[in-house]
Amino acid sequence: MTNYEHTIIARQDTSISQIKQIKEKYTDFITKNKGNIIQTQDWGLMNLSYLIKKNKKGNYIHFKIKCDGSLIKELEKSEKLDKNLLRFLTVKVKKFDLKTNYFSKEDKSDEK
Repeated sequence: MTNYEHTIIARQDTSISQIKQIKEKYTDFITKNKGNIIQTQDWGLMNLSYLIKKNKKGNYIHFKIKCDGSLIKELEKSEKLDKNLLRFLTVKVKKFDLKTNYFSKEDKSDEK
C-alpha cells in the first residue's frame, strides 16, 4: 500500500451539510475499496488563484490515504463526474506529516 495526499476543492456555494455529505461519500468510497484514511482535514473556504468555472473561492477538503494506485484511479474517475467539485489533486508521499495542520483557523497572536 502506498501513501497519498488527496485534496478536493468544492464549489464556493456548497452548504456545510453538503460538505459533510461530500466528505462522507468519498470516505465511504475509499474504505469500501480497501483503502485506509489516516487523517481528514477540512481547510474551509479559501480564495482561488484564478477563476475556476466562475468561482473565486473554494471549500478545501484534504485526505491522507493509504491505498493502492488502482483505488486512486477509480476515486478520480468518480470525482470527475461530481458537479459539486471544481478540482482535485492526488500526490504520492513517502510518509505523512500528521502533526502540522497548515490551514488551521487558530489565532496566531497567542504564540507571542
